[in-house]
Amino acid sequence: MNYKQTIDYLYNKLPMFTRVGAVAFKKDLHNTIAMCEKLGNPQQQFKSIHIAGTNGKGSTSHMLAAILQQAGYKTGLYTSPHLKDFRERIRINGQMVSEDFVTSFVNEQQDIIEEINPSFFEVTVAMAFSYFANEKVDIAIIEVGLGGRLDSTNIITPELSVITNISLDHTNMLGNTLPEIAGEKAGIIKPGIPVVIGETQTESAPVFLQKAAETNSEIIFADQLLQLRNTNRENQFLTTSVFKDQQPLYTDLSLDLSGFYQLKNILTVVQSVLVLKQKGYVIADKALFTAVANVKKLTGLRGRWQTLHEHPLTICDTGHNIAGITEVMQNIKSTAFSQLHIVIGMVKDKDISGVLKLLPTDAVYYFCQPDLERALSATELAEQASKYELKGEAFQTVTMAYQAAKLKAKPTDLIFIGGSTFVVAEVL
Repeated sequence: MNYKQTIDYLYNKLPMFTRVGAVAFKKDLHNTIAMCEKLGNPQQQFKSIHIAGTNGKGSTSHMLAAILQQAGYKTGLYTSPHLKDFRERIRINGQMVSEDFVTSFVNEQQDIIEEINPSFFEVTVAMAFSYFANEKVDIAIIEVGLGGRLDSTNIITPELSVITNISLDHTNMLGNTLPEIAGEKAGIIKPGIPVVIGETQTESAPVFLQKAAETNSEIIFADQLLQLRNTNRENQFLTTSVFKDQQPLYTDLSLDLSGFYQLKNILTVVQSVLVLKQKGYVIADKALFTAVANVKKLTGLRGRWQTLHEHPLTICDTGHNIAGITEVMQNIKSTAFSQLHIVIGMVKDKDISGVLKLLPTDAVYYFCQPDLERALSATELAEQASKYELKGEAFQTVTMAYQAAKLKAKPTDLIFIGGSTFVVAEVL
């Protein structure tokens, strides 16, 4: 198979969560363990950092990867889902895995794939681990796909575990309460391995403390030890200073990920760096400053409060659950504009009404549906939105909705595009 045939084979042959939802989620690690054993357990051949959480794990993963590669470490990065190109999921020092490696891996392992019948995600994880082992990375940042305890990535023994935060998402698979979801995320905490928790939450903290006690793991709550001061946003950069024990640790950090929700993530990232330095990693202040100011350039990250156009100001963001949309709304409120236009699409298995309740009634809406089986139809989304007095037109495609918004918006308006990672992917 050539590269296109290989990707088509992966998409069509294997159960894929982004396409079909929960039925693609395997509730044990059997397939991943079996595949990796046949590959010689590549996950044991490189050091890693494991990152879970409901929101912020993607940004946190990319920031840490940027810092480590800027500090001189050959750094792998595994994330999901991708926005435009499958190879975004697997990178070393910001460079996507080659088409040749993807093709050769699938061709060489096709018998194993046919025998084990893994999910799309399970194959992708095994591919990433093989690539990082083959390329002899110094360290790899591994982002959890879904949950933690039963996620395919959870066969690694990392240098550090990181959990950003907990909110209600994927409740059909992870549980209906924050403690239940926290229990799944806590599954990445390994015996004797330190864990950084980004955000202290009343309902989830006891779950993490109990798990860390059971595994004899040092547990650090980043927001309890670090503070932010002098924060402002200007010219698409977010500037802030990190303090510890009332003393400045990093003054006037400039972040190219400019959404205000990144303030939670930068605390998590800085605390993770402090733990890594304790473990002997050499990370100069200059490396950290340079990295957080150039995360998009160094790692290729897109879709996080990303400006697409200036007049009218057009911004997209992949936030797609209640917590994520809450943060997006705070960013919108801090932005100057005459009229707000919202291009929005969602997938069926999200808390649709919970998100719609958060949206402003004075915006003009362009309801759409991303091109995948899980998508909620634009007409149905518009009908549900009308219950919350959100008014607009339904469009069959994301592109049609975006074009309509561009035609209607004046130069001083704001067009926001979101509701789903897949809506953002199509616009990009």
